[in-house]
Amino acid sequence: MHLLDNQIRNYAWGSTTAIAEALGKAPSGRPEAELWIGAHPDAPSATATGPLDQVIAEDPEHYLGAASRTAFGARLPFLTKLLAADAPLSLQVHPTLEQARAGFAAENSAGVPREAPHRNYKDDNHKPEMILALTDFEALCGFRPVPESAQLFQALAAAAQGQDGDGARLLRFCADTLTEATDESAALHSIVESLISGGDAVADAVEQAVESSSAIESLDSLQPQGNPSATAATLRDLAQEYPADPGALISLLLNRVSLDPGECLALPAGNMHAYLSGLGVEVMASSDNVLRGGLTPKHIDIPELLRTVDFRSLPVPRVTAELSELGQEIYRPGFAEFQLQRISSGPGAQPVPLAQRGPLLVLVLQGAARLDTPRGDLQLNRGQSAFVAAAEAPAMLHPVEQSPEGYLAFAVTTDLVTTDLEA
Repeated sequence: MHLLDNQIRNYAWGSTTAIAEALGKAPSGRPEAELWIGAHPDAPSATATGPLDQVIAEDPEHYLGAASRTAFGARLPFLTKLLAADAPLSLQVHPTLEQARAGFAAENSAGVPREAPHRNYKDDNHKPEMILALTDFEALCGFRPVPESAQLFQALAAAAQGQDGDGARLLRFCADTLTEATDESAALHSIVESLISGGDAVADAVEQAVESSSAIESLDSLQPQGNPSATAATLRDLAQEYPADPGALISLLLNRVSLDPGECLALPAGNMHAYLSGLGVEVMASSDNVLRGGLTPKHIDIPELLRTVDFRSLPVPRVTAELSELGQEIYRPGFAEFQLQRISSGPGAQPVPLAQRGPLLVLVLQGAARLDTPRGDLQLNRGQSAFVAAAEAPAMLHPVEQSPEGYLAFAVTTDLVTTDLEA
């Protein structure tokens, strides 16, 4: 097994304190947005013998196991992050595996540099992901039922009645398109395309919507599935953070989700979403492919975005934990690349065998625990993490005397059905 030294990404939307507090370290004074734990080539975790991606490449059969290597190739199939949002992330969507492969190959053939700001595909992998809230966590996630969106835009259009500006006309267009929709996906596609492409009319519409946002808060019929007050507040907050940005109006089409600590969302390909605030453990397929749709100064490729978005109204994709006999919570979102375990143990508790289907990452966020495999053991203190090779299975976590409060740990492995983990 390998003790890991992980990199922090200092994106502007990150919290200056949340990740440092979670790891038990002093804040750096800079926005700390994401702690990357894994072998992604853009920010691989360091080990005593080199970057984790290079360590794995030296003997992928040993580190990944036959099943993982067959399914995902000679790379660690998942990436784990601590994500701390102090401001909204960009409105975004992730491609399917087929879209990622085709897009990556096309941009390579066209000679687009990998770090070019207008490049869409940084790699050839998809990026299904899951977020488990560690604090209260706010997000936009997938399209809400069209009748709800219709009510929201009807309220804004009614408040703008009698005005002839471009913004008022755009709000009426959205309201009419949603109200009269016979093909809901086509209606959502039309509105998103109009908002992203709308130019000055969108800026006017955002301003008008913010001025009329109190009209949304009176929509009692949206309770309890929707939350008009939260929706109106989100509209105002986004418009203040990103003036004239179409993402503020697109937020009215999306589910506004509040997660309590321990609650979890899974985000498949095509799900338009944005994290708004909070700290969470995020797990995903090992990719950095993001197509943006708003709330960002970065490049937006409108045609590629529209080809990627799933415009169906679907239920909020919550993930409920399975509880093992020893009390660990296992979150399985249905993506073969990963599952997440949450293990909370008091002092003197029994050792907990970790679910391990090939490679394994372990992170301790409270107390200390001893990670034990047939080939050795390693004490992990608060904020430390480790990588366990497939060949070292089975792995167990033990409480330690130096941690009278017990420990809280998270473990990530694949969710392959096969149990063939031989090196």
